Amino acid sequence: MTAPQGYPAPEGPTLARSPALAALFTALEQRFGVGLQAVVLYGSCLRSADLLEGLVDLYALVEVTPRSEPRLWLRFAGRLLPPNVYYLEAPVGSGRVRCKYAVLGLDVFERGTGPGWFQSYLWGRFAQPVKVIWTRNPAIEARLEAAFLGAAETLLRRALPALPPEGRLDALWEGALALSYATELRAERAGRAAELAGHGRDFHAAMTRALVPRLGGLLHLEETEAGLFYRATVPASARRLAPFLWGLRRVQGKALSVARLIKGLFTFEGGLDYIAWKLSRHSGQQVDIPDKVRRRPLLHLWGFFWALYRRGVFH
Repeated sequence: MTAPQGYPAPEGPTLARSPALAALFTALEQRFGVGLQAVVLYGSCLRSADLLEGLVDLYALVEVTPRSEPRLWLRFAGRLLPPNVYYLEAPVGSGRVRCKYAVLGLDVFERGTGPGWFQSYLWGRFAQPVKVIWTRNPAIEARLEAAFLGAAETLLRRALPALPPEGRLDALWEGALALSYATELRAERAGRAAELAGHGRDFHAAMTRALVPRLGGLLHLEETEAGLFYRATVPASARRLAPFLWGLRRVQGKALSVARLIKGLFTFEGGLDYIAWKLSRHSGQQVDIPDKVRRRPLLHLWGFFWALYRRGVFH
């Protein structure tokens, strides 16, 4: 299905009738049954519309039950440090589609895309273009629309005090995404935020227009022949506090990124190889997993990550 009405839909080829997505959805429905509430596509495969070459990124929003995760300690871990991430592949014609899917309770998703979460892990991601490929009913569809708008509103409210008071709207979103990206361990090369802001230019313009009335005078837009410009009215106290808050998010977020990677070793089939592939792909450096890390990852992964960090593989 298409994105909810009122939510700016991303540009590009439609994926609504994709056989690859249909195959992945069928597999998810078989796993979660009636507990599956919605499936959302995001990430690089959404931007390229090429689902068979890359690793598809999905969010499966569910009712958290023993069927969603039979292992009690992983259900607890998913609540304590959401989301849990799993691997899935499914046949499509003569080939296969491969997927990394995050499992999250719909209620947790709603909290994480709003102001209740200090960290930007969810509201930073879902302020960007996504594609809702299925929801169980119109009520859940409406909840998703509200969550997406809430994510963008939260990102702007928290980013504006740390950004210039006026400028091009493209620069506002590039700066906001850069702040969010800096709170996680990232292997992407410099300029990633600019690339994402450029790809989502029309989406972010539509999103910002929808949010201006909700921001209560915090943000003003001006359309000119040269493009779309913004002006922010931010209290001086908020600007003084913003560097501290974003610095705290960076420390917290990078620590949580490591914790999520460790948790992923227990939920993601071939997790170490996926980490190596992703780091190599985004950093341009070859990353190989040493034998000692494969044998005892919980013991040796820390030193391995530290060595990669010193090499500049991620930051």
